[in-house]
Amino acid sequence: MNIALMASEVAPFAKTGGLADVAGALPKYLAECGAAVRVFMPLYRTIKNRSREFDLRPATPPLAMNWAGGREDFSVWETRRENVMFHFIDKPEYFDRDGLYGTAAGDYPDNADRFAFFSKACLEAMRALAFRPDIIHAHDWQSALGLAYKKFVYNGEPFFEKTKSLFTIHNLGYQGLFDKGILARAGLPALLFNLDNLEFFGQVNFLKSGILYSDAVNTVSVRYSQEIQTEEYGCGLDGLLRSRSSVLFGVLNGVDYAAWNPETDKFLAAGYSPRDLRGKAMCRQDLLKVFGLSAKGKPVVGMVSRLAGQKGLDILVQALDALLRTGAVLVILGQGEPDIEKALSEAVRTHPAQLGLKLSFDEGLAHRIYAGSDFFLIPSRYEPCGLTQMYSLKYGTIPIVRATGGLEDTIWEFDPVVQQGNGFKFQEYSSGGLLQAAERAFAVKSNAPLWRSLRTNAMACDFSWTHSARKYLELYERIMGQKSAA
Repeated sequence: MNIALMASEVAPFAKTGGLADVAGALPKYLAECGAAVRVFMPLYRTIKNRSREFDLRPATPPLAMNWAGGREDFSVWETRRENVMFHFIDKPEYFDRDGLYGTAAGDYPDNADRFAFFSKACLEAMRALAFRPDIIHAHDWQSALGLAYKKFVYNGEPFFEKTKSLFTIHNLGYQGLFDKGILARAGLPALLFNLDNLEFFGQVNFLKSGILYSDAVNTVSVRYSQEIQTEEYGCGLDGLLRSRSSVLFGVLNGVDYAAWNPETDKFLAAGYSPRDLRGKAMCRQDLLKVFGLSAKGKPVVGMVSRLAGQKGLDILVQALDALLRTGAVLVILGQGEPDIEKALSEAVRTHPAQLGLKLSFDEGLAHRIYAGSDFFLIPSRYEPCGLTQMYSLKYGTIPIVRATGGLEDTIWEFDPVVQQGNGFKFQEYSSGGLLQAAERAFAVKSNAPLWRSLRTNAMACDFSWTHSARKYLELYERIMGQKSAA
């Protein structure tokens, strides 16, 4: 089976969030299952600056395609890693920039053109490489327009005649909304600007392209695939998603345990395993030292998160004083919305002995937080999948989560009577619900036998990509057996 995966970010080449982790790990495990996988992404400046490290080389002669009423040149570079070919669309005017999507001042104003060009160039690159995909697997709004091109520009071409498509929504809250002029610039029919196609409250919605023109749609957890069909979580697209419910699926993301394993993690002060947890105590002390804190036998709660309302930071700020009155220590790594960053910075000045804050993204420190904390807090308003709870389980760090999306699918409330479960959940999105779950968690930690049982349960969980890759292969096969959406 030939699979062409399109994504705007792919680890380890370029990353701002979980999409990169998925687009980097899934192809490797699909290849292990026997699929021929090629990944297509933009050639950003950050990748170009590390071209020797990544062993990039030209994949084709210079290419050209119809664009904005004329012909535009671009190049394709490639490298091979773990039986997967990675191809990079090189268009310096669009991608040779400091950021992937924008700067601290905001998104790049030409993101519509940048990612429309990327989407069309991917299809041109497939033809130039003579890689005829059985499945085009597009991810999020940045590559969604590729499915519009397949349907309206390349429809009828023998090269893509038998190609089917899957569109994955990683977060419905990000849809790619732009002015209608992009249709003309991108070479797509003007008639698509209507409610039944790409129009959305007076703008062009890139994400709708993936939902409408794919053979099937999936989200990154089963629960989220159900939630987005409701008005509460549908972000204005719930009706459209309900209309495609027969081909809307949920496939839980996986974890690459080659990168996330406390026995081999290069970032940790000491390694440890379920059989020997002595190293975790050393990691705890190391973490507290990094933040200049002392827990004195009290719970250490970690967070690695985008600092945004969606991630539940608003109810955390409301609960902060009460949470710290329990004696717990909280360490937070992340950056995001200015008002939340300001509120947390002010809270550090009020609670300097119990609250540690790093307003940045630091991969090494993230690993140290997973290993050195007792609990990991994820109070999200909604969470399509979440990987952090899966990482924390592997590290014996117990999740405290809101029961939504992938958090609901992966965390089971610990029952002290039968000693089953792997974490703690709260249903109501409120500071009170968060505090009650934390209090249950802290009570279990104070009981040594229960705490040992809970940690054993957590570290025994297996969310490897091997399982998820097989689910995707089953979904690809199902799509290939049905009538094309094109």
